[in-house]
Amino acid sequence: ELAISTVRLTQKKHKDSEGRKLKPFLPFHRMASDPKVHIFEEVANHNKTKDCWLIISGKVYDVTPFMDDHPGGDEVLLSATGKDATDDFEDVGHSDSAREMMEKYYIGEIDPKTVPAKRTYIPPQQTPYNPDKTPEFVIKILQFLVPLLILGLAIAVRHYTKKE
Repeated sequence: ELAISTVRLTQKKHKDSEGRKLKPFLPFHRMASDPKVHIFEEVANHNKTKDCWLIISGKVYDVTPFMDDHPGGDEVLLSATGKDATDDFEDVGHSDSAREMMEKYYIGEIDPKTVPAKRTYIPPQQTPYNPDKTPEFVIKILQFLVPLLILGLAIAVRHYTKKE
């Protein structure tokens, strides 16, 4: 209770679009009641429209009841399953009321030891581009020699077929 009071005193006051005060978002509001700790594999298995759990900021949320109401559609929520969706959530820039709404979907914490480390994309190694001048050289020689060969062949045919 003391921790919640301290946080409320230190956070700025938020208002919605109609000027009403909003309760500050307390992502750790349930820590006092010893939350259930989930392992990543368990949470990752809840990846369907009728059973959808998300990991955001180390917390686990069962957003199944919210699937039809999410402004971005259920596809957005489904694409965030099976991973730490914190970055996806923060990148969108959710409102204070959206953050407050999350409280009712909170079902526990994630065991951080079971969450796979984020992997950065490493592109495959490619040999540096080193254009070989040989094909270009061969093409230029052929462009010069082929017409000469055709001309020489035409002259030879005419010479041998000429009646004397």
